[in-house]
Amino acid sequence: MDERAARHRRDVEFDGILRTAARTGHDPDDEPTGSRLDDVWQRWAADPRIRRAAEWGAPAAVLAVAAVTRLAGLDHPHQIVFDETYYVKDAYTLSHLGYEARWPEGANESFAAGDPDVHHTDAAFVVHPPLGKWIIAAGMAAFGTDSAFGWRVGMAVVGILLVALTMLVAKRLFASTTLAVVAGGLLAIDGNAIVMSRVSLLDTGVAFFALLGAYFVLLDRGRVADRIASWAAERRAAGRPLPHGPVLWARPWLVAASLAFGCAAAVKWNGFTFLAAFGIYTVVADAFLRRRAGIPGWGVAAALRQGPVNFVLLVPLAFVVYVASWWSWFATDGGYYRRWIETGGGTAWGGALAWVPYDVQNWWHYQSAILNFHAGLTTPHDYQANPLTWLFLVRPTSMHYENLGDGRAEAILDIANPLLWWGATAALVFVCVRTALRLRHGRTVTAEAFILTGMAAGYLPWLAYLHRTVFQFYTIVFEPFMVLALTAAIAAVAGSRDDPEPRRRAGLWTVGVYLLLVVLVSVFFWPLWSAQPTPLWFQQLHYWFRSWI
Repeated sequence: MDERAARHRRDVEFDGILRTAARTGHDPDDEPTGSRLDDVWQRWAADPRIRRAAEWGAPAAVLAVAAVTRLAGLDHPHQIVFDETYYVKDAYTLSHLGYEARWPEGANESFAAGDPDVHHTDAAFVVHPPLGKWIIAAGMAAFGTDSAFGWRVGMAVVGILLVALTMLVAKRLFASTTLAVVAGGLLAIDGNAIVMSRVSLLDTGVAFFALLGAYFVLLDRGRVADRIASWAAERRAAGRPLPHGPVLWARPWLVAASLAFGCAAAVKWNGFTFLAAFGIYTVVADAFLRRRAGIPGWGVAAALRQGPVNFVLLVPLAFVVYVASWWSWFATDGGYYRRWIETGGGTAWGGALAWVPYDVQNWWHYQSAILNFHAGLTTPHDYQANPLTWLFLVRPTSMHYENLGDGRAEAILDIANPLLWWGATAALVFVCVRTALRLRHGRTVTAEAFILTGMAAGYLPWLAYLHRTVFQFYTIVFEPFMVLALTAAIAAVAGSRDDPEPRRRAGLWTVGVYLLLVVLVSVFFWPLWSAQPTPLWFQQLHYWFRSWI
């Protein structure tokens, strides 16, 4: 009886731990990563009223910084820069014709001069889905095209929202408002995130929707932990065995993640890699939650019973969202390949599925043509950057440069804050090592697994295309996960409550000095992120390596 009572007490305590994890989103075996930094903050804001105000005020201040760095002087330069030549003009014709049309020579100058209606009406071959261009078009619809602010504000707002979302994810991941503010603040002042929010390219849209989907997966994990714990507790209380565990269909956060990942793919195809990676993450997370609940055959149950359910909840809806993003292509007649079969192009499947509506076959043929383009894109470019060099910031992208005469120039150089970026790269090594050590000792790796999943989704697929023409700015899609890794490393350096006082003091000084240097470097690089006119000698100070020029 005593042994049975002790076992029952352990079961009750374990169920309570799992439910606490579900409520907070922080794994009970994880170290209180924000505890030391939170202690410092709480001592400074000893008054509970000040502390409550700071809970909202500090994130609001970060968002204010993000808004200023992304919106201030957004209308300068008043000209189409870099790949805006594709996306801004495509967004304009997409919103006016329902499809992307061709433009004549000199259209960039005409567009910037306030005369955008010089486009042709025949379709252009575009290689990215429509959603990101609709975001750009929304900005032009609200603010017009007579100012560059109108064609850039859509992505600028998305960039601000990306900072807010990063704070939400960090708060959920680390259970610390302090670390959430650190993570959001780092992204708010980083050059790659700033530049990619100040120009109308598509990649910031992928970053936002991919992180949103990942956040929903994180919320789903907490809810599933609670449900599995409750299921196990009820069966133990009834003296019933624990077979393979429940099959959970009612997972609204997983459905929300599907919608978000579908939107990411509807901006650019690499959004699908986040769907795949976090789909696998959900199955692995389900397996470990079952193991912790003492469910036998937890791995097989998660893979063969819950895994197919997760697939059904995630994949079909994401694909539907992707197809729906092409609604204007289906609704009009002028889109590229819109009448491919009718004009003698053939059939998309060689006649094997002739019963499929022509509209669908035409669309499928278009998707195949896009795939072939992406797979074979090897056109040399002065600023292409091999993916193997991305984490080391070897070849940033110059998006705009103009010599103003009189020894002055202005530039938009898409380069991350070097101290932040290299620190984040080192932090990824730290996270990998920490993951291995914690797994070796049977500890959970909730935060680490989440961060590494996001990095794998955003970065690893590009290693299969080392021959392809790609650019450093593609890294924006996984930069929030790099910032989260850096935040975890900062918390580790700051130390925990159990560390000796000299160790804690040294850790806090190290963190403080590092963050101050990051801020100063961002201030130093700001003119080159925002096209501020500066002396040529000042610009040269920013080219630390020849490959940066």
